[in-house]
Amino acid sequence: MNLRPSNVLPVAAATLGLALLISSVASADTAPATISAKDLAADLSALQDGASYVRVRLEVKQPPDTTKIALQLQIKERRTKTVTDLVYQILWPKERKGQAILLHKADGSAPTGSLFIPPDKPRPLNASNMSEALFGSNLCYQDIIENFFGWENQTIVGADVLNRVNCLILESRPDRNEPSRYASIRSWIDSRRLVPLRVEKYLASGQLALRIDTTRVATDDKGRSIPADLTVSGSRADSVTNLDGSRIRHDVVYTDHEFTPEGLTEDLAPPSAMQ
Repeated sequence: MNLRPSNVLPVAAATLGLALLISSVASADTAPATISAKDLAADLSALQDGASYVRVRLEVKQPPDTTKIALQLQIKERRTKTVTDLVYQILWPKERKGQAILLHKADGSAPTGSLFIPPDKPRPLNASNMSEALFGSNLCYQDIIENFFGWENQTIVGADVLNRVNCLILESRPDRNEPSRYASIRSWIDSRRLVPLRVEKYLASGQLALRIDTTRVATDDKGRSIPADLTVSGSRADSVTNLDGSRIRHDVVYTDHEFTPEGLTEDLAPPSAMQ
């Protein structure tokens, strides 16, 4: 199955908050010569705002490179400075088609949402569920809803060369108004294109809980550099998650109903802007 049309996916954010990340973290092709940590984080955070539609292939692999799970997903997303709404729906394989996750988060409050597995009714999700795995992958719900670039505490802690690319290392820490399962998150930012090439998430104990590496950078439908393919690994040595970008559209118009538990149970068709 070929899932690589010309327009590709910025999965690193949402999932990187994917919020990373799986939202549209991208920027201009050149970064300023000097930039403060707060300005760098603010630029990355602001570029996630808006509505988008994404197609992605998610694979969970076990050593030695054996595919355990292979899914095609569509992602509907609305982000503002203060509110995020996400819907992840499985399009393929047939036996899992229609399974969906709805997540909602407002600044200063814990995420909420719903899980829908047909033919059952949607099941409510609250803060205690946010560490559950997304469709059996190495990502949890909090990983895709959380925008750590929007946190108040941001520090540039160094510089590094990653895959022959000069990077600034940005450390993000949550404050009391933004509860998180992570105590700190470090991002290796391509200092020319302002694209996250690696994200590491740490627990309060100092243990590395999750690493997200960008394995391909491409251009989105607005001509911006974006993380297109990602590899996600963590404390589980038995699996690795790969996300391969397919296509993305920005400035999509959604109805409020599409981001409700009832909306999860209805038509999986993409918005009309994607036809």
